[in-house]
Amino acid sequence: MTEGDSEDRVGPDHLRRVLDAVVALGSGQDLQTSLKQLTEAGTELVDARYGAMGVLSADRTHLSDFITVGVTAEERALLGEPPKGHGILGLLITDPRPLRLPDLTQHPDSFGFPPGHPPMTSFLGVPVVVGGEVYGNLYLTDKQSAAEFSDIDVQLASGLAAAAGTAIERARLQARVRDLAMVEDRERIARDLHDTVIQQLFATGLILQGASRLAEAPEVASRIEQALDDLDLVVRQVRSSIFDLHDTGPSEPSLRERISNTVDSLRDALGHTPILRVDGPIDSAVPTEVGDHLVAVVSEALANVARHADASISIITVALGDGALRVVVDDDGVGPGPRRAAGRGLGNLVDRAEQLGGRFSYEPGPHAGTRVTWVVPIGPGN
Repeated sequence: MTEGDSEDRVGPDHLRRVLDAVVALGSGQDLQTSLKQLTEAGTELVDARYGAMGVLSADRTHLSDFITVGVTAEERALLGEPPKGHGILGLLITDPRPLRLPDLTQHPDSFGFPPGHPPMTSFLGVPVVVGGEVYGNLYLTDKQSAAEFSDIDVQLASGLAAAAGTAIERARLQARVRDLAMVEDRERIARDLHDTVIQQLFATGLILQGASRLAEAPEVASRIEQALDDLDLVVRQVRSSIFDLHDTGPSEPSLRERISNTVDSLRDALGHTPILRVDGPIDSAVPTEVGDHLVAVVSEALANVARHADASISIITVALGDGALRVVVDDDGVGPGPRRAAGRGLGNLVDRAEQLGGRFSYEPGPHAGTRVTWVVPIGPGN
């Protein structure tokens, strides 16, 4: 078959297939479905037996996704992990220009096929490019009506690859818009907390202060003062949450969340639900290295309570202020003793404090049980 025959073969049905695939990009279907449909259209359009769409990772160093056409589910399972873009597939990553080969197995960069891979000969690869940026590659193999792919096949495949690039770019932009919407939601919640909740708490505090001055019974005044102290703690915690909402991105867990997850993970070992209190902007002001130590300290201290304290209550307070990060773990257990001090856990807490120029103490609690205190400086040097 000549190249002219190939051109004649591109009739209305084939072009309608391409048009349907491109129009489908605006139908709201997911990216995977769009790319699958475009790959199928490309395979049919150039009369290839197999087709694949490789999507580049965000850093454009390897293939993060690989969509295939013509390979059965059983064959895919036998092949194991999808390719990452080595060998001939990698050529289009390092040199994003159309590549047409009569026999890909004869190319010097060919790695050969893994066990279970169907044999392939003729090859056509075109980059998926939008605005000068490479998003991936469209691969087509084993042209069925000729020995190799033609120049017209290159043009047709390149047109579909451009449509695929548009789909990928749109999906990534939509993801960024969703992230932006999450950030805006966080900002709105932070404003509501500051402008409404904290102001209402302050108003409640003023009412309680007035009631305290009017209370005749000392026990009533004492209870009101305790309520004021609790209210002050709530205000500090809400302020800490506002800091976290402002300064934490939507994709990574905050330091507060990491601490909370660590505490939750030890609940079964402790036999009770520990109380966690966090005060201050720990997500915005605690360096990453110190934050990693902080999470480990909370884990070590609670593990020590679980192993030795026989406690029914444990309270973890993490506070940032006055140039220092402070962790205090109180329990109502058996109190400090040789058994609790013998483990390596307390030694680790001492080492972590000393590494950061801080201090550690292990002593009887203010009422019962044990108090563990871990303090490190937080400032320009940290």
